[in-house]
Amino acid sequence: MVYDSVLATRGDVMKRWVGFAVGMLISGLVMAQAWPSKPIRIVIAQAPGSATDVISRVVGNQLSETLGQPIVIDARPGAGGVLGTEVAARSAPDGYTLFMANNSTHGSNPAVYAKLPYDAIKDFAPISFVASVPYVLVVDPKLPVKTVQEFIALVKSTPGKMNYASAGNGSTHHFCGELLKSMTGIDIQHIPYKGSGPGIAGLLGGEVSMMFSNVADIGTQIRAGKVKPLAVTVPKRASLLPDVPTMPEAGLPDFEITSWFGLLVPAGTPTAIVGRLNAETVKVLGRADVKGTLSAQGLDVAPSTPEQFAAHIKSEIARFGKIAKAAGIKAE
Repeated sequence: MVYDSVLATRGDVMKRWVGFAVGMLISGLVMAQAWPSKPIRIVIAQAPGSATDVISRVVGNQLSETLGQPIVIDARPGAGGVLGTEVAARSAPDGYTLFMANNSTHGSNPAVYAKLPYDAIKDFAPISFVASVPYVLVVDPKLPVKTVQEFIALVKSTPGKMNYASAGNGSTHHFCGELLKSMTGIDIQHIPYKGSGPGIAGLLGGEVSMMFSNVADIGTQIRAGKVKPLAVTVPKRASLLPDVPTMPEAGLPDFEITSWFGLLVPAGTPTAIVGRLNAETVKVLGRADVKGTLSAQGLDVAPSTPEQFAAHIKSEIARFGKIAKAAGIKAE
């Protein structure tokens, strides 16, 4: 009798759990069918005018047409991208908040911060990889150098006298600078700015001698001759800078860091909404006009499945972790 009672109790518990699960599934499907019924926002952790902002606006404008709702860009710069990322992670998982992640928020930051107010893996659900763009080593055009090796020689001849800009401590720009230092032994001082834009302004104003910036952010200044490009940080030459050598061509074969961008939503967003967002994003990124607009900024468009993007994020965090350890990079 006792055994039968236990079985009956277990059966009731199982029925309740099954009922709960079915209810949640139905609720999620109903929500997905009604979605979207109001404006959507794309949170970015960088300032307006940054490459992240430009990409988000191009993709957001197209998604707005296919989804039938306005999409606004919510820029939350600060703390090296940590502030905006936390805002996105803590948002309601209802499909009305998207986040344009990048190699800082989901690559270098998890590798250098001992503690973050978000978990780059657990607090987000990937939608799709969007695009990538190489970094380029640029210097003050007044410097008497034309190659990376000439720049290295100049810095070594004046140890501790030259400096470089970054978008902040622990940023990918910082990674590039410290990686160059560790690989070449040069003594050049790090000057962290509050974002890529201020760092570029510092270089243009003569406050610093050098900077690594992604091609999308610095392309206009390169074409105007306001900065001098020495090398791109990928094995293949950039389409917008065909005359600029790669780091391997410049004598640093193991130097490779790429700037990338991809869409996420807060963890817990209904699977049906994630699937719809992925399908619409892939469709948008496949359009010739969208590819053309992003390619003009030096961006290589590469949509993916959520699973592929999740794997990329994990591999990037691991890769940046190795670089941070080897170069002694820590967020201050």
